[in-house]
Amino acid sequence: MHYLLLDDDTALTETLSRSLIRRGQTVSQCHNLAELDSRLSEAQFDRAIVDLKMAHESGLDAIQRIQQRQPDCAIVMLTGYASIVTAVEAIKRGAVQYLPKPADTDEIINAFGDKLTAEKIDIAPPSVERLEWEHIQRILHEQDGNISATARALNMHRRTLQRKLSKNPAKC
Repeated sequence: MHYLLLDDDTALTETLSRSLIRRGQTVSQCHNLAELDSRLSEAQFDRAIVDLKMAHESGLDAIQRIQQRQPDCAIVMLTGYASIVTAVEAIKRGAVQYLPKPADTDEIINAFGDKLTAEKIDIAPPSVERLEWEHIQRILHEQDGNISATARALNMHRRTLQRKLSKNPAKC
């Protein structure tokens, strides 16, 4: 199988790429829609793993581009921002499955098992604790890791933020 990975998180694409290669797969990576167009011109893909939100682009647009140029390519959408609305939209546009992050390689490979319809999608909404953790992480990243600036942006006491960050991420 030839996989196409589209995600602006280079660490994720590198890790997933290595994991797929260890399983005997061929992998190509891209990190934005311009690179996607280039990759689609260079090779034929059996499967694509697409992130929903990239810097200033949407994975939903990527699904359409892949479907138009390589209609036999099965697509799984990954997202850190799971919702029923985006799941249904991804399936309507041609994705065979929609997985919330974090998803391991086995879960992703299994998602390609058979083409699903929107009625078969079973997405458990993330817990409030998980949403809070992800929001804090996003703001921390926007503040370049500065705890004090993050605490101000969240309107939270710095020590409270430090306590929350010292805990492990909440389960979904």
